[in-house]
Amino acid sequence: MAIAAGILTMCAVYLILSKSILRIIIGTGLLSHAAHLLVMTMGGLKTGAAPVLEDGVTKYTDPLPQALVLTAIVISFGVTAFFLVLAYRAYQELGTDNIEEMKGTDTND
Repeated sequence: MAIAAGILTMCAVYLILSKSILRIIIGTGLLSHAAHLLVMTMGGLKTGAAPVLEDGVTKYTDPLPQALVLTAIVISFGVTAFFLVLAYRAYQELGTDNIEEMKGTDTND
């Protein structure tokens, strides 16, 4: 799972470094998924155990990683929705999704 998280992170960084704003948005989504996978992997998966600690229970599952990932999924969904609206509005105003063209500077320097 750590290798899968590393591959997702590698793909996300590649997409974030591109010039297209849609690729950047996809890259941030992939990066958030890689972080979720890493947190879940490091939290460990114990099957057959309850996520609560009661008297007399010796084996239980820690609910903190699941709660953190669930919160992070909601936050990343909101951020991705904001990025998509921002990209759509920028495309309407400027007519391009290229970051270099959005700067408004001459590339013939």
